[in-house]
Amino acid sequence: MSSGRQFAIVTGASTGIGLELAKCCAREGFDLLIAADEPEIEPAASEIRALGAMVETVQADLSTVDGVDRLYEASKRIGRPVDALLANAGRGLGGAFLDQDFNRARLVIDTNITGTVYLIHKVGNDMRRRNAGRILITGSIAGFTPGSFQAVYNATKAFLDSFSFALREELRDAEITVTCLMPGATESKFFERAGMMDTAVGTSKKDDAAGVAKSGFDAMMRGDGDIVTGLKNKVMAAAANVVPAGVLAKQHRSMAEPGSGKS
Repeated sequence: MSSGRQFAIVTGASTGIGLELAKCCAREGFDLLIAADEPEIEPAASEIRALGAMVETVQADLSTVDGVDRLYEASKRIGRPVDALLANAGRGLGGAFLDQDFNRARLVIDTNITGTVYLIHKVGNDMRRRNAGRILITGSIAGFTPGSFQAVYNATKAFLDSFSFALREELRDAEITVTCLMPGATESKFFERAGMMDTAVGTSKKDDAAGVAKSGFDAMMRGDGDIVTGLKNKVMAAAANVVPAGVLAKQHRSMAEPGSGKS
């Protein structure tokens, strides 16, 4: 892979926001290395190549150190500096925490937190040595709210939202930007995979993944610190700063409790 275009890594790029972020990159002059833990990464690559980008793929479990190492080593074999890292890979899980299979809950933590920060640590150090680069982290407005019946997921997003702002401040004097994309409920396979199709949030109208991705990509290119997508989500994010945490947890229960989609 060699061209005059910039080079980006996008994780979780087989579907949803990640696929749309990769398409944004392709349209705006980036070649790509895309990753996911499922075979759908290959047809996704074909879609992106149709936009004129060179695309390499890695199918790897990014909840593991070995999976992240495979992705990082693939980028080194390509031999081009990473101009943009779009750390989007994530998992969700619905249901009451004590009823969840702990291995599935841990997979959410390891994917959303451990794998994400490990990849950023590796690629971010390369960027710091060059003093150039952009990092986009897919957080969520879920990180503002105690997530009753989605407790582990919301907590991981709270971590990512916080981590993003802290890393941005640490890199304030470098030519490296860190942007946190904070969407609300978005059309994707997320809720189906999380086992939440019987919930109010799972059955509600959601934001368009392409629009969310475009907002996030544009914010990254501007070097913004964060972007909350959608007016409704902006209102929810603002309210979370003043509403007591106990009230927020009760409100979240009405959206995410199993069976709430049937009432």
